[in-house]
Amino acid sequence: MLPEERQKAAKKEKNKLNKIFKDVISAEDFKKIDGLIENAAFLGVSLTELQMEIQEKGYVEEYQNGENQYGTKESCYVRAYNNLVKSYNTTMKQLMDFAPDADVKEDPFDAFTARRKAKGKGG
Repeated sequence: MLPEERQKAAKKEKNKLNKIFKDVISAEDFKKIDGLIENAAFLGVSLTELQMEIQEKGYVEEYQNGENQYGTKESCYVRAYNNLVKSYNTTMKQLMDFAPDADVKEDPFDAFTARRKAKGKGG
C-alpha cells in the first residue's frame, strides 16, 4: 500500500471509530481518547496490510545461515502481525473501557436460582 493510500485508509478508519464513540461517551471523555482512536486506526490499517502480505507470501519463509544450514521459519510478516494484533486488542479494550456498560441481560440460570432462594427452596 502506498503511503497516501495508507493515510486515506487510516483516516477512514478513524472517522468510523469517531462515529461509534462520539455517540456513546461524553465530550470530555471523547477528547481523552483521540490518541487511542488514532492508534487504533493506524493499527487496523497496518493489520489489513500485513494480512495481504501474508496471503501473498505465506506464513513461513526459507532461510540460509552459512553454506549448509537451510530451513524455514515464521515469516517476518506473521511476527509483525502477531505483535500488532496484540497492540490493537489492547487499544480497543482501552477504548471500550470508556464506553458505557451495555445492558446486560440476566442469565436465565441465575434468575432461576435467585427466584428459588427468594421462595426459600434453594440455597
